[in-house]
Amino acid sequence: MIVYIKLFLTAAFWGGTFIAGKVLAQNVGPFSASFLRFLTASFFLILITWKIEGSFPAIRKKQIFPVILLGLTGVFAYNVFFFKGLRLIDAGRASIIIANNPIFITLLSWLIFRERLTLLKFAGVLISVTGAVIVISRGDINGIINGGLGLGEFFIFCCVASWVCYSLIGKAVMSDLSPLASVTYSAIIGTACLFIPALFEGMLSDLRHYMISEWISIFYLGFFGTVLGFVWYYEGIKKIGPTRASLFINFVPITAIILAFLILKEPITLSLFIGTIFVCSGVYLTNRP
Repeated sequence: MIVYIKLFLTAAFWGGTFIAGKVLAQNVGPFSASFLRFLTASFFLILITWKIEGSFPAIRKKQIFPVILLGLTGVFAYNVFFFKGLRLIDAGRASIIIANNPIFITLLSWLIFRERLTLLKFAGVLISVTGAVIVISRGDINGIINGGLGLGEFFIFCCVASWVCYSLIGKAVMSDLSPLASVTYSAIIGTACLFIPALFEGMLSDLRHYMISEWISIFYLGFFGTVLGFVWYYEGIKKIGPTRASLFINFVPITAIILAFLILKEPITLSLFIGTIFVCSGVYLTNRP
């Protein structure tokens, strides 16, 4: 029973990252926000990896470049686009777009790794993408055809592309490293790569001007949204299996929309509601056995 509670809380934590990210993105630059988030996350990940694995697993020579790519895609690129997008669009809408991550991973796994794509999974892909289109277009699909896709939506789609690359690279070459070690190394590398751009963005001079809400958002994103969420999610995979654990991902956009409504006062429109149902249903179909 406890593992299910932890998985639900993980989904809630990940849903909350959109609210914390929205708060942070308004006054903190994307490089600075990304660096501070993963500086916090790296500190705790190092401690947890050391405690659980006893030491840091050695990286083989052939793994050095892939690990660097993990840091550049899943940490550097994803988070910069995440904060750029959240500065321009609502947190709820962004969460629905990013909820399509498993859909694109499924499609590309089929194309690249020749994984089986059943008719049920293909139906899930179509349903989920339809839901994303409804949300992005606000129910007016002709708006997308006529060039209604905004810069904020484009940045969030870049988030999806970054995460898909991160997932596929990890799937292809990280079989010799544990998930915890892979995430820790990629977080450290991504943090190091973000440092110089954050300096040029004026992070050091801006630090003293950050409000309490922004420091809370940084800690939330680093600890709850990254470290605790990751540890509990993989604990769930270990205890109940990846299929059942992954179904809890469906709660991420739902909690994001509810929290955005309660905290940020973002409206729950009809197109957002319908799109959420479509996306969650599609993700469920692509992840069920």
